Parts: sequence; structure tokens; C-alpha cells
Amino acid sequence: MTNLCTLEYVAEMLGEDLEMLEAIIWNDDNLSYGAIVSVHTGDDESITALTDDGIEELKDMLSDARVSQNTWHAFLEDFVADPEIIARVKDKRPR
Repeated sequence: MTNLCTLEYVAEMLGEDLEMLEAIIWNDDNLSYGAIVSVHTGDDESITALTDDGIEELKDMLSDARVSQNTWHAFLEDFVADPEIIARVKDKRPR
């Protein structure tokens, strides 16, 4: 059985900024094939969800990026194009 969690729930669960996570997974090459799923909720509506493996990959990616302030800032510059999101999350202390 494969579990799916909405990206909103994943952000809450991990204590991360939702828009930052959206920016990271916007490019589906950032996680393994099948880790990111679109769930259609209506004719032209969908939400993004992650599999359990996708959540683990994302957690590992964020953990690796937070080994130092320099790697965290470089990660944000590489994976998040929106300067407002970067500014909002850049100064969050590495975990």
C-alpha cells in the first residue's frame, strides 16, 4: 500500500514553508520518479501530494542542505527561484 500526503500536510508535518516546498518540487526531477503525485479534485483542480518515499527524500534533501548556513543559502538559490520565499526562509536556523 502506498500512502499519499498533501504537500500542505507535509509542510506542516516537517515545520517547513509550504511555498518553499512547492518551489522545490515544482521541478519533478528534484525527487525520484513517482514520489510526486497530482491528485485531481475537480475538472480543472488538483493538489500535489508526496508518497512516503517522496517525504523521506525531501526530508533528507533539506537535512543535507542545512549542514551549514552556506550550504542552506546555496540550496535555496539553486532550488527556489522566488526571492521573497528565499528571504523568508533564508534566516531560519539550520536544524
